[in-house]
Amino acid sequence: MLPAIGKVDKETFDKLIFARLGKKRPEVVIGPQHGVDAAAVKVIEDDDGERVMVIAEDPTFGMPALMPYFGWSIVHICAGDVATLGVAPQYMTICLLLPPGTSPDALKTIWEQIDQECEKLGISIIGGHTGIYPGISYPLNGGCTVIGFGTRNQLTPASNARPGDRLIMTKGLAIEATGVLAHQAEMELRGALGDAVVEKAKARLWDMTVVKDALIAAPLVHAMHDATEGGFLNAAYEMAQASGTGVRVYEDKIILTDEVEAVCNYFAIDPLISISEGTLVMAAGEAETPKLIEELGRNGIDAAVVGEFTDGDRVFVRRNGKEEALVPVKVDPFWDAYFRSLEQ
Repeated sequence: MLPAIGKVDKETFDKLIFARLGKKRPEVVIGPQHGVDAAAVKVIEDDDGERVMVIAEDPTFGMPALMPYFGWSIVHICAGDVATLGVAPQYMTICLLLPPGTSPDALKTIWEQIDQECEKLGISIIGGHTGIYPGISYPLNGGCTVIGFGTRNQLTPASNARPGDRLIMTKGLAIEATGVLAHQAEMELRGALGDAVVEKAKARLWDMTVVKDALIAAPLVHAMHDATEGGFLNAAYEMAQASGTGVRVYEDKIILTDEVEAVCNYFAIDPLISISEGTLVMAAGEAETPKLIEELGRNGIDAAVVGEFTDGDRVFVRRNGKEEALVPVKVDPFWDAYFRSLEQ
């Protein structure tokens, strides 16, 4: 059975999609793989080695809470998937779908944000489609494609973790879940948690990007992955599974900020497995790890070593020392909390 909402699970992906990928072409360096954020295609070989095109595609769901920042979120969510492969995003096409009755001012706001963020990140918009269609409740990014060019030896896919690598995370858990819910249920949360907590929680929305994190980290890591649906633990599992390694993750080392814990507790969702766009998960060698943490910190990005990749099992070690099998997350608890907040 397909999930009620969100990405299809690994079982569905493997059964229905992975075996049916059209014509196999030898220039495909990285193709579709569960947990790998973007593809790479060899385009030419020169004095610097094999040149590759990195390409990623993503939709962006038009949540009411995101509407004032929708253009910003489209660019950063989509560009992040190219950056996690270690290559700077350079080109974009976008399919922007609007509901009937959308005002020119609303489109202007969205498009100005897209333009501004692309300008900041060095991305040229080279094509796409914009139209108005029935059956859409909110503006929708029906598919944004971002492209970057680099060399094959730059690539840092989630499938490239190695036994002995350190598992590192940036910023903390449940970034997107917290930021969206704090905006969506702001007045309710102010009454329950207080203004100071809610302001910090709302500010997490601006952390929903891994572009800066990934481009700083790229020269020092083997693999990177953005902790989207299923949150941090799902991202750690996906990296280990894609790489064919084991992993040990330690709960007491994971970054969990007070405002994230408060919002997640209020909505009774587990921050460990709640959507966390903006949390970059990395695999780096032991020797490179101190410099990686230092470089990220120098640029204002919190980071911590929270585990290691191994030749063994995939294990989550609780604060009390109890070990649990690390397994893929089938349903992200954020979605239930999000739709409950809409009803209220």
